[in-house]
Amino acid sequence: MNTPSISIESLLVLDAIAERGSYASAAEHLNKVPSALSYIVQKLEEQLDVTLFQRQGRRSVLTPAGKYLLEEGRHILLAINKISEQTKTIANGWEPRIRIAFDSIIDINNVLPAFKVFLDEHTNVELDIREEVLNGAWEALIDDEVDLLIGASAPVPIQKGIRAIPFTVLHMIFCVNKSHALANITTPISQDDLINYRTIIVHDSAKNIVTKTTAGVIEQSEHFYVSTVEQKIKAITAGVGGGFLPIERIQHLLDAGELVVVPLKESLHESQLYVAWKILNKGKGLASLVSHLNENSAY
Repeated sequence: MNTPSISIESLLVLDAIAERGSYASAAEHLNKVPSALSYIVQKLEEQLDVTLFQRQGRRSVLTPAGKYLLEEGRHILLAINKISEQTKTIANGWEPRIRIAFDSIIDINNVLPAFKVFLDEHTNVELDIREEVLNGAWEALIDDEVDLLIGASAPVPIQKGIRAIPFTVLHMIFCVNKSHALANITTPISQDDLINYRTIIVHDSAKNIVTKTTAGVIEQSEHFYVSTVEQKIKAITAGVGGGFLPIERIQHLLDAGELVVVPLKESLHESQLYVAWKILNKGKGLASLVSHLNENSAY
């Protein structure tokens, strides 16, 4: 069975006629003579054995079959245009896509403005983001699953080929729901005093690293495990248990009285976070994005 040939040129002609309403106007737009367009449409109609246009006064209007063909054809035209633009992008040293992992400890809302500015400037580059926790973020970079880490926790893996620069410092506090038994504590207590209370723990998302880490573990307490810091915040706010959280993420809940800080004898814990990538990655997009993160993120 012979498959009808639908050329890119014929789709462009259909699109031009449909947009401008006449062969003459479409021909002028495409810098062709009307008879050339008529020939292309006629040949396509013969190949498909359908009528694509019908006359309504002076206008050429698509038939239902023509509308369907053009609607589907436009998807093809957009895809071809995207391939063409991304080919040029790659040839000029820009990546068509940058894969990003952000550590769950950071608030994604604080880096989205930097993403927007970057994407507005570089419309041919796509960003593909995913959330990881602790060693899971480093593992994703080491295994080449992502090109960039945002908010990765210390320590930086001792491995050649990784460039890590300080991004921000978060300040960790132990907090509970306002109705929790520890909510009215005024005298500083030690972490050992927390073992009788359920604590919320975020799983390390690493799959292959043998030694995994859990954030803010009170070893002998009863644990409730979650997958992200956002889930941890919600669990603590719901009164499921207590846990360590970056004050920068929950200041609004503290101000509203929904969460309460439990004073500890130990000094306030600071968490240094990094932006990291592999040194071999020389893409212009990656370099530009790192610059935008430094200039346009809320950290």
